[in-house]
Amino acid sequence: MASKQENEAGNHDEINWNVISYIISSHYRLAVLERLSEGPATPTRIASDTEQHVAHISRALQRLRERDQVDLLVPEDRTKGRVYGLTDEGEESWKTIDEEELL
Repeated sequence: MASKQENEAGNHDEINWNVISYIISSHYRLAVLERLSEGPATPTRIASDTEQHVAHISRALQRLRERDQVDLLVPEDRTKGRVYGLTDEGEESWKTIDEEELL
């Protein structure tokens, strides 16, 4: 019989692995997460630092926001200088990806 703590951990692990699988299935999403693990940045800065096109980075940021991995750190109506950072969930995902060497 599993304890409540084991059940909660199992549920968390299942969701976490689904998200991690989603992230590592795209080198753009992976590059965004890796870059944001170093600190907040704009899409242009992420694109420059990862040597990717900004359009791909913007799309990856949107998809990662939908999965609660990254968050917009400035008001939504700001059109220039939009700064993104990792959420707590994003930090946990990156930690798992890095520790499990899923790069």
